[in-house]
Amino acid sequence: MVRDLPQSVLFCCDHNAVRSPMAEGITKMLYGFDTYVQSAGVLSEREIDGFAIAVCGEIGVELSRHRVRSFDDMRQWGDDLSSFDLVVALSPASRHKALDLTRYFHLEVIYWPIMDPTGVGEGREAKLAAYRKSRDQIADKLVETFGPPRAEAKA
Repeated sequence: MVRDLPQSVLFCCDHNAVRSPMAEGITKMLYGFDTYVQSAGVLSEREIDGFAIAVCGEIGVELSRHRVRSFDDMRQWGDDLSSFDLVVALSPASRHKALDLTRYFHLEVIYWPIMDPTGVGEGREAKLAAYRKSRDQIADKLVETFGPPRAEAKA
């Protein structure tokens, strides 16, 4: 069932280094900037993943300037989780954390079980294939949930 794109959405995963930044970037590419889109992780001790940068670059999504952040970082930087209309969790750990943090808010949390590509594949090409699969899962889930891309977003 296709639903309206919310005014604000937060994507979350384990480290905010692969899946959630890919989801943030792909959402902006597909739907433009009418919706406020951010991402966060349960933890933030990593940098943005080079394979995520590479496979998103293939479809015109720039991730090299992404700044990794956790839910705790968000709070320290003054971002209020309750200001989002929707939280999309892309991993079991992030789903658990999001549900825990939002239990006192009227905030919808949905879960998309997106494959973690970080430990998949031997060698560069196999790893890139795994990351492409996760990227494509995210793009497919976005279109399935929010409908086809906006024509003006591609321009």
